[in-house]
Amino acid sequence: MTRLLVALTLLLAFLVAASLAYGDVSLSWRELYHAFTGTGDPDPQSAMIVHDLRLPRVLLALLVGVALATAGTITQAVMRNPLAEPGVLGINSGAAAAAMAVIVLIQDPPVALLQAAGFFGAAAMALAVYALAWRSGTSSLRIILIGIGLSSLATAGTTFLSAFGDIGDVQRAMVWLAGSVYDANMIKVRLLALWLIIPVTLAFLTVRELDLIRLSDNSAKSLGQPVDRVRGLMIVLVTVLSGAAVAVSGLIGFVGLVAPHIARRLVGASYAWILPVAALVGACLVVAADLIGRIILPPAQIPAGIVTGLVGAPFFAYLLWGRRHGHG
Repeated sequence: MTRLLVALTLLLAFLVAASLAYGDVSLSWRELYHAFTGTGDPDPQSAMIVHDLRLPRVLLALLVGVALATAGTITQAVMRNPLAEPGVLGINSGAAAAAMAVIVLIQDPPVALLQAAGFFGAAAMALAVYALAWRSGTSSLRIILIGIGLSSLATAGTTFLSAFGDIGDVQRAMVWLAGSVYDANMIKVRLLALWLIIPVTLAFLTVRELDLIRLSDNSAKSLGQPVDRVRGLMIVLVTVLSGAAVAVSGLIGFVGLVAPHIARRLVGASYAWILPVAALVGACLVVAADLIGRIILPPAQIPAGIVTGLVGAPFFAYLLWGRRHGHG
């Protein structure tokens, strides 16, 4: 298991280095080393590209990947559904509707307001789903069904705003909805890193609860777990993690679905191992998606959310096919 964690860490380090080296202006590995470390009389332009443009972007992608993968792992455990991801709780649709409203209804909104709207839209939707699903307790099935219904309602609101909003504002909103870390800076990186410390730590401290709640409500209760309280706490963690990621990067889909499945295939069913492996896989996925989006059609840049969608959609179809034939 340690070897797997080391291998994933090395893969992530390689992807980070490649993201720093390649782009519109590619750097050799020697140039990258000198620019990054400040040794050997580095070229000022190369140092600026590495430190001011690419390093914040790759670090933000890494943090977003960790947040989305951790949130997806928790969601699949709580919902007891391997096809679940944070969007089931309405987080994506709530954030999208709130961000669309800010962009379309407010003239030149500040970036901070857009990010706050995305986070609070996600939180409000998750709270509404949980409140409506409560009936002397909660169940994963009710949460999923109500989440699908409210997500459809929020999506309808987003579509309405896009249909009647100013074309320029709608285009800006669609760029945000596509999911990207192109406007990253070190302030965003520091804020997101500080924001994630507590929820990620709590997620790793609750792996035993995840192992219990994934069985069934009756089994978990017989082992002494307060199921409703634990499910509520886990939904809060998912909302905090996904809401923060969506607020800084827009909607980068499928990471929360794909990463836990890859981790489960690699390490088995114990969440003590699934969580760290999924976090590393999620970081690798988003960093790789951003790198591919930057280099595949230069000078145009494809948002990372589109790249993850191109990978995630076939993977989702594979999961459905596997479950249909009884081996997934």
